[in-house]
Amino acid sequence: MPFASYQGYVSESSPVGTTISASSNLTAPLGIIALDNDIEEVGIQKTKDPMVKITLDDYTTIFSLTPTGIIRYLRILKPVDREQQMTYTFTMMASDGVQQSSPVTVNILVIDANDNTPTFAQVSYSVEVFTDMQPGETVLQLTAVDADEGLNGLVTYEILAGAQGDFVINNRSGRITVAPGVTLTVGRSYALTVKASDNAPDTQRRSSITTVYIEVLPPNNQSPPRFPLLTYNLEISEAMRIGAILLNLQATDRENDPITYRIVSGDSLKVFNLSETINNTTGLLQLPVAIFLQFSSIQISSYPKQDRSPTSTATVNIVVTDVNDNDPKFEVILSSNFTVKEEQANLFVGQVRATDPDAGANGQVFYRIVNHPDLFLISANGSIYTRQPLDRELRNEYNLVIEASDGAVDPRRTTLTLLVQVLDIDDNSPVFSQQDYVVNVPENTPVGTVVLKLSAVDADVFSNVTYRIKTESARQLFSLNAITGELAVLQTLDFEGLAAMGMGASYTFQVEAVDQGGLMPPGQATVTIRITDMNDFSPIFTQELYKGLVAPNADKGTVITTVFAEDQDPPGTPASLVRYRVDLEKSPYSGSIFDVEEETGRVITKVNLNEDPSITFKLFVIAFDNGEPVKTNSTLVEITVLQPSLIPIFTQEEYRFPAVKELSPVGTAVGTILAAAMNQTIFYSIVGGNELDSSTGVISIAKPLDYENITSYVLRVQADSLGVVMSNLRVPSKSNTAKVFIDILDENDHPPVFSRKLYIGGVTEDTKIFSSVLKIATDKDTGNFSAMAYRLIIPPTAEGQDSFVIEAYTGIIKSAIMFRNMRRSYFKFEVIATDDYGEGFSSSAEVVVSVVNALDMQVVVSTVPPTLVEENKEELIRILERHVQDQIPGAKVIVESIGPRRHGDGFELEDYSKSDLMVYAIDPLTNRAISRQELFKFLDGNVLEINKEFQPYLGEGGRILEIRSPDVVASVKKAAQAVGYTEGALLALAIIIILCCIPAILIVMVTYKQLVRQAECAKTARIQMALPPGGKAAPAAAPTANLYEELGDSSM
Repeated sequence: MPFASYQGYVSESSPVGTTISASSNLTAPLGIIALDNDIEEVGIQKTKDPMVKITLDDYTTIFSLTPTGIIRYLRILKPVDREQQMTYTFTMMASDGVQQSSPVTVNILVIDANDNTPTFAQVSYSVEVFTDMQPGETVLQLTAVDADEGLNGLVTYEILAGAQGDFVINNRSGRITVAPGVTLTVGRSYALTVKASDNAPDTQRRSSITTVYIEVLPPNNQSPPRFPLLTYNLEISEAMRIGAILLNLQATDRENDPITYRIVSGDSLKVFNLSETINNTTGLLQLPVAIFLQFSSIQISSYPKQDRSPTSTATVNIVVTDVNDNDPKFEVILSSNFTVKEEQANLFVGQVRATDPDAGANGQVFYRIVNHPDLFLISANGSIYTRQPLDRELRNEYNLVIEASDGAVDPRRTTLTLLVQVLDIDDNSPVFSQQDYVVNVPENTPVGTVVLKLSAVDADVFSNVTYRIKTESARQLFSLNAITGELAVLQTLDFEGLAAMGMGASYTFQVEAVDQGGLMPPGQATVTIRITDMNDFSPIFTQELYKGLVAPNADKGTVITTVFAEDQDPPGTPASLVRYRVDLEKSPYSGSIFDVEEETGRVITKVNLNEDPSITFKLFVIAFDNGEPVKTNSTLVEITVLQPSLIPIFTQEEYRFPAVKELSPVGTAVGTILAAAMNQTIFYSIVGGNELDSSTGVISIAKPLDYENITSYVLRVQADSLGVVMSNLRVPSKSNTAKVFIDILDENDHPPVFSRKLYIGGVTEDTKIFSSVLKIATDKDTGNFSAMAYRLIIPPTAEGQDSFVIEAYTGIIKSAIMFRNMRRSYFKFEVIATDDYGEGFSSSAEVVVSVVNALDMQVVVSTVPPTLVEENKEELIRILERHVQDQIPGAKVIVESIGPRRHGDGFELEDYSKSDLMVYAIDPLTNRAISRQELFKFLDGNVLEINKEFQPYLGEGGRILEIRSPDVVASVKKAAQAVGYTEGALLALAIIIILCCIPAILIVMVTYKQLVRQAECAKTARIQMALPPGGKAAPAAAPTANLYEELGDSSM
């Protein structure tokens, strides 16, 4: 509803069914406007009934609203009376059955009608007057009451008859006095007819009459004093100061005798003062003490001072108005200590009560919890409840501050502090001091040894915690004291025995802590016992004596032989780890020129040797483990310096052979190495690599070669005397080792390898001829063998023209035609790749290219410049593609453009600090673009995850701002809406003609079909004008697209 409030007017004299007016002169009706934006979006003029239901929250028996139309009207269901209720205020809400409007306030003012007659308190009055009354002296005060307002309620008085010129009445006040210049005569009597009229217009004026009977008496000194009024109404505040004058009650005596006053009744507490000493001759009513009464009615009499009779009385009705001068007070007889159970909400805690002696709103008491409103609540009667479950283990008591305040505008407040103690219930399981216990226990620990003491605590007040082992199998190895929590060994633990049984070097089991008598489940913890090995075995060498040979001029680091020792302790334990070192105490000199590698046991030269031949060195080597305690063993290594003449010498230090083709068969000779020694048969060996004839030195291929894996080899060869080899020894030296370099020649042994079996690409309807679409394959070979020649196999078309071409040597597929009006078409063809410039092996793959336009795309708007998006395009697309593939397996995301962010009403503004990445996606099952709406759902629904994955590429602060439709979609929607106007006008014209002239229906129907056909043509033309410019029309076989459904407007 467009307005937040409405003001209406109605006369109280209006009959049932009268429409509420919008102005106080009641000339125009009050219209309530009802709109529904869902309907207005597609309309042009706001004339269609939104069909919403409008409801009133109050006064539904007095007012009703017309049920239909954009403008609704309020009517009265029964008469209204301003004197009973002057205004009506209520709210209205509109609903379409799904959504509701915000409340709208309606205020209706009832305008007064002259429907009340001035009324006298009595039908007739009788009064006595005296001959000594002076002109202007009051005879009687008349009052007539009219409940109407304004002029309708303004009463004027006049004497219609009977005054005989002796009396007059004040037309405003109604006071009857002796007429000027009149002397009253004893014994005369008068019957005055007095009329009281309101001041409404003459045609609406109301009046009433009364009769006043007047009798003239002679002067009499015994006549009583007269108060001006018989009844006084007085309102005073209880905060009025002491001694204040409340009222002047001065009476008159026709004989002008002095008058005294006294309070006759109603002042038993002596609150008011008319004593002899304080203005008792003037009739001033005073307040001598502080007043606390709320209401009082007193009677005051007046009498001549010389004679106390006769008297006259007047009544003073006094209303004492309250002042907020009292704080609320809590009743002290109620307890201020409460208890409540934990773990339950809405439990009654206790009740407080406060009172305030002030009147009205000043005496109303309201309660509030000051310091824990989230845990407790208090009702209007002071009852306190838990708002949510309490936890005694977190806090066992609360000092709850309760505030009592009165209902004054500036309220007075009082607080009370209560102690609320939270009572414990069994709601906690015992909790171990650790969830996981790990302890190392040496093997062979004596039975009964305590290895661990468990501890668990139950947070409840009353608990009795005992311990037990939950895992059944663990009870065979360990015992647990139920009271103390001490875990002890139940039987001897053997490290090797447990390993042999498959139990490993550690044992894990569950323990429980139980609250005896409690209701909660036991607490649990995990205990891991690690059995530590005690190093039962020493390392044992495989040989008691090791022998080795060394050249007299061997380089530092030359390997002579290898020693090896084994340890029977369990594998993987520190006790089974064997290392080596030289026993320098037993072989001090040998230890200075030879060494043993700690981990491998290889015996090597420690320095460059220069020793005499035939000398034998004794080197003692120690093997030691890492157990506790460390255990050792030793062996002897005899190292003999060989005669130089027994060491072969290679003819070259390095050999380089002709390159070998990678397809050469196994056994093909590569080259020959040659070494010589005096009177020795030479034995050749390769330290690592290909096959070698040990007697001839011919190096040959031992297994198939593959250039794509290894392009060259470097071999190290060694020549030894056959006698030395037969002794199972080697003598490495500078002269009997050499390097061999072998290069491998590539051959065309691999066909082209496509990166995928199916390539998916896309082109837009406005793609220009020879635009790049896709790039294709790779090959494992090198040189000319990896140089591709590409060609396409495309099914023939009716036009005889290929849709795509491929660059023969780059593999780039390009467009060959225009794709205008071919959206949702696709092309499927085959690409052939042949290596060695088209002379070698061939492979093929399928290619699918789908035709799209902007209606298939979404724009990913990010906070970084376009250049950064371009640099990381592949990674960003891979991320987007993965999220789309979560919904559509195999889908391909394609970039249409990367540019500055476009914004503004017409997207005419550009911001180069941000970027627009326009993408679309192809479904491999249909070979067509995924709908724009689906693509939005796949991306926008995962934008938080995508932002996290984009972060490494977009940098700090880089993120996606939004996913939006392309600029052109908004233009198409506007064009589509403009087209809709033509159809609406035609339909309206047809309806008018039908109503006016029935025989013309057939002619209109024929005309309508023709015009609709023209409108559809106009619609299509406008949409095409909104799309980017293009060229060639779609072939006849290409499927057409419903552009209106793509825009979400299937009604067009």
